[in-house]
Amino acid sequence: MAIRIRTAPPGERKLSWWDKLHFPAILSGMMYTLRRMFMKRFTVQYPEEPIVLGPEFRGRPVLVMENGRERCVACGLCARVCPPFAIHMQAAETDDPKERYPAVFEINMLRCIYCGLCEEVCPEEAIVMSPAYDFVFRSREEAIYTKERLLVDKKQLEPRLKWLAAMRNPQFGKRYRFRITNNIHSVMARGKVAEGHEMVS
Repeated sequence: MAIRIRTAPPGERKLSWWDKLHFPAILSGMMYTLRRMFMKRFTVQYPEEPIVLGPEFRGRPVLVMENGRERCVACGLCARVCPPFAIHMQAAETDDPKERYPAVFEINMLRCIYCGLCEEVCPEEAIVMSPAYDFVFRSREEAIYTKERLLVDKKQLEPRLKWLAAMRNPQFGKRYRFRITNNIHSVMARGKVAEGHEMVS
């Protein structure tokens, strides 16, 4: 069976004498340049001008600190799900039989690929991706962030936490309401009960 190849119609690629002078192409390029010269500039003079990023940006992972202590209950899910094995943690017991805390929590930023899986798997929203993107290491030791360097106050991470709540369940609060006191096994829920909240809507 013969294969038919469609060819261009005759005279399609022939240029007129005006087109051969290339003036139309040059003029259209110059007009485009002139229009762009008077439009708003999008270039940011970094690092003199800081870049403001939205809450959807995945920057350096940090630990959420609430009421002077970390939210983390040392379940170890973030360390297990981390593809490059960048997270190392060791759990320790607290006075509360329901709670534990991370005695050691380290993230090797040279290994971190900023995938956000640790944030997705965390049941307490204790580790989130912060808007921090500008950090430099002078040695391999400086790239290992300990728990003290990872702790960030919850107020600084509010935009990211609100964005996560809307992204994970966009219908949350529109279809149902429930009492927090029915589910106080998590640190977050007990914190809301301590603040006086009864219902989540």
